[in-house]
Amino acid sequence: MSTLTATAEEPRTAPARPVYRVTGRRVLSSEWAKLWSLRSTWITLGLGLLFLVAFGLIAASRYKSGINSGHMDRDFASSTAVSLSLFGTNFAQLALGVLGVLVTAGEYSTGMIRSTLAAVPRRLPVLWSKAAVFGLVALAVGTLGAFVAFLFGSGIVSGTPAAMGLSHAGVLRSLLGAGLYLGLVGVIGVALGALLRSVAGGISVLVAALMLIPGLISLLPSSWQDNISPYLPSNAGESMFALTHDSTTLSPGAGLLVFLCWTALALGGAAYRLARSDV
Repeated sequence: MSTLTATAEEPRTAPARPVYRVTGRRVLSSEWAKLWSLRSTWITLGLGLLFLVAFGLIAASRYKSGINSGHMDRDFASSTAVSLSLFGTNFAQLALGVLGVLVTAGEYSTGMIRSTLAAVPRRLPVLWSKAAVFGLVALAVGTLGAFVAFLFGSGIVSGTPAAMGLSHAGVLRSLLGAGLYLGLVGVIGVALGALLRSVAGGISVLVAALMLIPGLISLLPSSWQDNISPYLPSNAGESMFALTHDSTTLSPGAGLLVFLCWTALALGGAAYRLARSDV
């Protein structure tokens, strides 16, 4: 009698899938890739650079024409090559700050934030990575724009009382301070986007903090203005790259410290909400 012997088949084992650990470097790489995959990144960074350089050159050209015509505008009378070249900083900060808001709030509006936090369950590394990546990009763009605007602007005002070179005292510090200021504005934009989770809300608060509130403070009594105005984000940031200072403004070091406190406050609020509430 023939017997059938059942041979036990060896179970087929699927090839082991590689185990990927969530590390800081990989989160940074992910945020870097996401940042440059958006068309709005290229457009807005280009606008920020254009604003910084173009308005600086326009201000330098206007100063030069005023000198030649003998009808100098009172607002430009005490200008220097640095202040003229950095005239576009107020416009560039809006472009970089708005893009910072879009970096975080844009993911909430599209729902992509769910996939991001599913890949990085600890959440906070996402915020730190977004802030670091975009902050460094904004710093690079701001510093590049400040130096380009100064190099061309100083050539325009050459031979005038405003003429200055890189070797003049305080010039290099002012240009680097402008780049650092714009980089921190970008970080604040990222924080506001994560805190408010709304593109419109983040942009509104950013514009109010940098442009509207300083104007409203001017309506207060002068004694109040002297005590409050220097510590506002925009005024503290401006003291970082201003070439000269008086009793109503902060020193560059104090301005940097105050602006870092504003940045830390925005990041702290964003981190608290990200860690404590659902997306």
